[in-house]
Amino acid sequence: MMLENLKRRFCALTGWRRRLTLLLLGALAALSLPPTLILPALFLTFPAVAWSLDAATTRRAAFGAGFWWFTGWFAVGLYWISLALLTDPVRFGWMVPFAIFGLSAVLATFFGLATLGVHLGRLGRVARIPALATAFTLSEWLRSWVMSGLPWNPMGSVWDISLPVLQFGAFGGIWGLSLLTYLMALAPALLAAPGNRRAVAALTLGLPVLLWAGGTLRLSQNPQALVPDVKLRIVQAAVAQGNKWRDDLREANLLDHITLTRGPGFESVTTVIWPETAVSYFLDLDRLHRQMAATAVPPGGLLLTGAPRITPKGVEPFHIWNSLMAVTGSSEIAAIYDKVHLVPFGEYVPLRGILPIAKITHGGTDFSAGPGPVTLDLPGLPAAAPLICYEAIFPTAVVARDQPRPGWILNVTNDGWFGISSGPHQHLAASRMRSIEEGLPQARAANTGISAVIDPVGRVIGRLALGDRGILDAPLPQPLAGTIYSRFGNIIPAILLLLSGFAAFLLRRLN
Repeated sequence: MMLENLKRRFCALTGWRRRLTLLLLGALAALSLPPTLILPALFLTFPAVAWSLDAATTRRAAFGAGFWWFTGWFAVGLYWISLALLTDPVRFGWMVPFAIFGLSAVLATFFGLATLGVHLGRLGRVARIPALATAFTLSEWLRSWVMSGLPWNPMGSVWDISLPVLQFGAFGGIWGLSLLTYLMALAPALLAAPGNRRAVAALTLGLPVLLWAGGTLRLSQNPQALVPDVKLRIVQAAVAQGNKWRDDLREANLLDHITLTRGPGFESVTTVIWPETAVSYFLDLDRLHRQMAATAVPPGGLLLTGAPRITPKGVEPFHIWNSLMAVTGSSEIAAIYDKVHLVPFGEYVPLRGILPIAKITHGGTDFSAGPGPVTLDLPGLPAAAPLICYEAIFPTAVVARDQPRPGWILNVTNDGWFGISSGPHQHLAASRMRSIEEGLPQARAANTGISAVIDPVGRVIGRLALGDRGILDAPLPQPLAGTIYSRFGNIIPAILLLLSGFAAFLLRRLN
């Protein structure tokens, strides 16, 4: 009775009152994301989307049911993007409202179209639940590649609170987990009508318990195993973003990384990992600073570091890359990986000939994209799947399917752009899901954090907290032979989407 009254009052709202309520509910639901992970915030607010669609009498209202809730969700979930603009507020501060509300509105449009599509299907109230879950998951998939893609904070990431539940990612990936999460979170909307309690209990209570039990079993069957004779040292120097590219501090920053690296226990290390652009020199062409960096290489080992790369003087066409380099003790470059998935407005400006905007990273030239994904051969180490920065948020774009399977994921990033905010926590959650999906361990070096070593089922076996300065010494876990998701990719979530859509068709007449 209480839920019936609540739905009646909500549906009685019209115009700006309903839109504002949806916006605020979506903003509140974002508390279920890392790092707060208040899961009830999602389950208590998301039914309003279904109720709003029930009450929609026009296409505009149906579109607004998804658009306004998800605008609030993205505005709170992605507020930290604006902090990157405030590293140079004079040049980029004016973009803050566009970064928060404009980007949120663009992303929410996918979900407004989803609710509009379900409305046009003229389904009963019961059928709308699986139909909405299917449509929202398809919207997530679309936003992962349309306009270069931004699959940040998919709905399944709320389960970062439960490692056992995250294990479903090894079967259905993040899209499959998002589909199930939508079903769970939408189901309570049916409690406002009699006769649906068993179905709601099965989805909202039974399904997460089933996922937790299956994940717990999987974790117990995969104890940690370590690669012999490999000891990693991850360096987190916590260089402030405002100091990173200053000409008068670049060499001091390099020496700082070297000093941290050569701290106590250096003799027992086999591999050193520095973050994205930890070295702000062109190491492949700058022998002096490459020799300086080589002093951080352990005997017989490697230094794996982020650094920019540039075409030699006089070579045309001119290119600059955001790269990962493997440096040997003899100051040679043993391997190079160039970042493939570049950040719009951060590393290049889309439609540069039209938009009068400069990129926010150092220098005026757009970065070029390298070929990838690749399997990187590293002397003395298992082959690695390299990822730079936000490349870790893209499912199925981790492992080169036409090359030998790597033994681990090597992720270097600089989340110093986003200060002490929720962004780095969400980035780590995405990285952990990639390890679970692929069955690969991961070493993650972040300038200001969160650096971590993760095993192939997502257990974090060592980490450096956000904002901390220091080193992390850890072994390298062994990979799994593979996962269902690593073998079949998005075929499994596609099958789950078909089943969910078919369920909506069978239930189309039920109210």
